[in-house]
Amino acid sequence: MSTIYKKLGERIKKLREGAGITQERVAKLLGVSRPTISQIESGEGKISAEELLKIANLFNLSVQSLLDLEKEPEIVLKKDMSVRAVKPSIRINVPQKNLEKFKEVLVYILDKVGSKENIGETVIYKLLYFIDFDYYERYEEQLIGATYIKNTHGPTPLEFKKIIEKIMDKEIMKVKSKYFQYPQTKYLPLRKPDLSKLKANEIKTIDDVLNKLSDYNAKEISEYSHNDVPWITTESGKIIEYESVFYRTLPYSVREYRDDI
Repeated sequence: MSTIYKKLGERIKKLREGAGITQERVAKLLGVSRPTISQIESGEGKISAEELLKIANLFNLSVQSLLDLEKEPEIVLKKDMSVRAVKPSIRINVPQKNLEKFKEVLVYILDKVGSKENIGETVIYKLLYFIDFDYYERYEEQLIGATYIKNTHGPTPLEFKKIIEKIMDKEIMKVKSKYFQYPQTKYLPLRKPDLSKLKANEIKTIDDVLNKLSDYNAKEISEYSHNDVPWITTESGKIIEYESVFYRTLPYSVREYRDDI
């Protein structure tokens, strides 16, 4: 079972016990069975976004606060709740990483925005992250499928350095420069991207991210990434799990979820 479910379950159990209520009581308030609550707390069962929203309301927390697994929330139990379903269930489909796709997406990004003075290595890392996670949230499948870890400056793709080593001086070039007083590593393309290797919805996702974020400098885009749920729910130095994207809050969520229940 995914680490995020285990940690989230432990957090919910701690909140419930801190509030002095039983699993039976929580199950009744949420409209589910007691075994469902037991499975959620043990990390053996997935929790839907609808259930997550109900639990957050029960403990008078925002969903983002509930998902911030590194902070201890103040427990204030609500007497009643009125919630709506955001997403009925989570489905996960994780194919193998496509390193050729990684290379082509990188060349596409550099061709589009690489020459901008604010686009250095740190910004590229975050653009790749938002492209990958936005696509996954929309389509429940991976575009690049890179492995991102949580570090001080935001999500970092582990495969990036290896990809760069393979295509350096053939398809891209590295340039050391400065952005204001700060040292900066830039990458510039030596060829045009092969658009036949990218699907229309992949190009649209990439363009959406570039239009939204490519004017951010390293500090701005790092700070922006720190408020995204996948980042919030991950321990420092650990891998950011793709399935956490389904718990995103505005303005990060890019998918239309049901709100008619």
